Amino acid sequence: MRSMLHFMFLLCIATPVLGELEYRLQPRQIAVNTWLLEGSTEDFDRNNGGNIVNTAFILTTAGVVVIDTGPSKRYGEAMRRAIAAVTDKPVVKVLLTHHHPDHVLGNQAFREAPIAALPGTNRRLAEQGDAMAENMYRLVGDWMRGTELVLADESLEPGLLQVGEHRLRLLALSGHTGADLAILDETSGVLFAGDLVFYQRALTTPNSPGLDIWLADIDTLAGLPWRLLVPGHGPLASDDAPLLQMRDYLGWLDGVLGEAAASGADMNEVWRLPIPERFAAINLSRYELIRTVSHLYPTYEQRVLREPVP
Repeated sequence: MRSMLHFMFLLCIATPVLGELEYRLQPRQIAVNTWLLEGSTEDFDRNNGGNIVNTAFILTTAGVVVIDTGPSKRYGEAMRRAIAAVTDKPVVKVLLTHHHPDHVLGNQAFREAPIAALPGTNRRLAEQGDAMAENMYRLVGDWMRGTELVLADESLEPGLLQVGEHRLRLLALSGHTGADLAILDETSGVLFAGDLVFYQRALTTPNSPGLDIWLADIDTLAGLPWRLLVPGHGPLASDDAPLLQMRDYLGWLDGVLGEAAASGADMNEVWRLPIPERFAAINLSRYELIRTVSHLYPTYEQRVLREPVP
């Protein structure tokens, strides 16, 4: 009995009490009628509850536009409270930038509003969403209690979306997941780049169709007339530093993977390759390099095998 009580005591102190699992979201106004909820640049764990993502909302004369809903039902509910602290207007549209779990598993809290995504995003969410939710349960535990997958109920096409007085330019890109929505609010000049842009946090590649495609997307974003850039992960920027960092980092990854494959290096060798000093400030660089090699290196190896022998 004593050993059982000791085990239960250890379990209690190791597991947060459900009442303490609260996302203390602080909406920060970054432009006229525009608020940012900024997450950490860490990886998912039971301390942060998966709050590693940037979400946002725009207050328009027609109501509130939400950009991504966060990693859990509990997060979505906290986001609703953050919005209510700013306005009593209803949420009239939810825009999902892509299908990864930290951006969409708060959808339950916004069921009464149209939830919109690119067709490819909803297709990937239907295919992978349940498995991603289960993985999030393993990673962050009780923060996910009650979270269920909710798909988008509207399909988006690239072009202009008018909501109240705000003109939202929707761009359908593909470098991060194959279906990536970027949103330029032409009224405020804020660019919501989703996970096409990571800043001061290493990028993730589980569904990327190719680093060359991602680099082309960065060029597209750089050509837009934005004034503020909200990355999917990392701090807000008023200059092109995030895009320069992304272009540099993607170019380095593409080059090092290509060179390693050409030399016949195996995956274990590539995992241990040195990371340039200029990327030292980018959080989780080694961890994400290992994951990227797992995701993408076989494609580089196959490319070498297909090259004609001189």
